[in-house]
Amino acid sequence: MRDHAHGDRGPTEGPDEIWTGRASNRVQWLLALAGAACIALGVELAVVSEWDSGVLALVMSVVGCIAAGLLVLFGTVAFVHVAVRVDADSLEVRCGHMGLPRRRIPLAQIVGVDFAPAVTPRQWGGWGYRWRPEIGTAVIVRRGEAVVLSLGDGRKFTVTVDDAEAAVRIIRARLGPPSTPVAPTAVRP
Repeated sequence: MRDHAHGDRGPTEGPDEIWTGRASNRVQWLLALAGAACIALGVELAVVSEWDSGVLALVMSVVGCIAAGLLVLFGTVAFVHVAVRVDADSLEVRCGHMGLPRRRIPLAQIVGVDFAPAVTPRQWGGWGYRWRPEIGTAVIVRRGEAVVLSLGDGRKFTVTVDDAEAAVRIIRARLGPPSTPVAPTAVRP
């Protein structure tokens, strides 16, 4: 397995080659820090606050801060980086340090692949695992180049990854030449 740095094309002709690529976004660590701050605020409220101001309001504040903090913390850490792997059978996308969420798309389900030079989180409504009915599903961790897969069921899947052009070349090579429909011929008696 070889990790391709941006611009490093490596051997792309072999059918058994495994291509891997990554993309990361350090800005999301700031959001994770904000989530941790919300958790710390909730803990501080629970420990330091006096209970004479209303128990129900205090419990709601503590639970709200901790829940919001956990949601922001784990939601952003899950999409700090993405790892893409293309082997002889499939394309696999793993997000975050734990590799979750994960999506595996068999190459047999891919009918086309394109390179997108400038995908932005704004196009998709933010970072993370996104779905937009008019353009498909995407894993967006940063702005920049992306691989756009056209699937057999008519949907599209987009993933931002460094050196997306190399991934597109390898997937196209594994898919083979595009098949053109053959016009039926008339049978003469």
